[in-house]
Amino acid sequence: MTPPRTPQIPVVVLAGFLGSGKTTLLNHLLRNRAGTRIGVIVNDFGAIEIDAMTVSGQVGSTVSLGNGCLCCAVDASELDTFLETLTRPSARLDVIVIEASGLAEPQELVRMLLASDNPHILYGGLVEVVDASEFGRTRQRHPEIDRHLAVADLIVLNKTDRVGEAERERLGAVVAELSGPAAVISAVHGRIDPELLFDPALRPDHEDKVRQLTFEDLLREEAPDGDEGHDDHLHASYESVDFTSDIPMDPRRFMEFLDSRPDGLYRIKGFADFGAGDRDNTYALHAVGRFLRFVPRPWARGEQRLTQLVMIGAGIDAAALSAGLAACRADGAGRADAADVERAMWGVLRYVQEQAPEPEVFDAHGTADPWEAAAEA
Repeated sequence: MTPPRTPQIPVVVLAGFLGSGKTTLLNHLLRNRAGTRIGVIVNDFGAIEIDAMTVSGQVGSTVSLGNGCLCCAVDASELDTFLETLTRPSARLDVIVIEASGLAEPQELVRMLLASDNPHILYGGLVEVVDASEFGRTRQRHPEIDRHLAVADLIVLNKTDRVGEAERERLGAVVAELSGPAAVISAVHGRIDPELLFDPALRPDHEDKVRQLTFEDLLREEAPDGDEGHDDHLHASYESVDFTSDIPMDPRRFMEFLDSRPDGLYRIKGFADFGAGDRDNTYALHAVGRFLRFVPRPWARGEQRLTQLVMIGAGIDAAALSAGLAACRADGAGRADAADVERAMWGVLRYVQEQAPEPEVFDAHGTADPWEAAAEA
């Protein structure tokens, strides 16, 4: 089975009603991305500030945010066109964030992403931002918020500094009931750990000694006390569980675990070794909310065959998750029938997306140039 020739870029939908703090959260992500190159798509340009400037423009325009980040203002009908632009290899983006209009139907954007023919994107989750101080009034004006919460993968209960502790707990319980299995985290000024949404591309230590200071660094240094000064504590709003095994995973048990993953478990990322189920490939795993995708990749020569997973969520039972994964390991008691192993892998393979063939690159004589094709990939 051939893996995709180009990496898939996760696309995160950031939604919430007017005033909930979506743009503030987006600005926070842009300022604390640790080198990650972010593509931003918005319905309407707002005060998206990065590198000490405010971006403004018209629908159909693309603006550089500095340090490799890009921002596009689009109509929903133009979404595919701009996703095609942002997923070109020349853009070199790591993640794309779509900030939905305050009155948008986020599930429609999710449907568009899941139905997209673009082979270079991967659904990264629907994040719904909720204003804790205005939640009751927002539900009265926009009862559809209940529907939005029900389809979200992650709820950010924002502006929790404006309500008391008892009210914050009450709101958390109400939102959790409305959102079902979604993870719910509290935030102030939209400050959440970027690792919840994407994997920061941290610079190696030796680069920090020689690289030029960026506006990102300056913004962090100049932030007033109490504003951005507690970013190192953002991880307190969620939990992360690591799992490593040198024993292959039993595909049937593993899929049962994934199908019954608990409420509050937002992301699962890593690689799974299915042993006799597929001795040629390791399987990259990407799960966000209820969305699940496997991408097979051939084992490299001499590569240690391990299952390595990271699970991220809020209110999760770390010990139970670790025990559940440990129970998914092939126990080696008896040798499974080859046909049984193949049937067990069907549960995995139904989450492997068929990859569209890459276009051939031709030289000046009309002959396919394998070196240029490799460079494009």
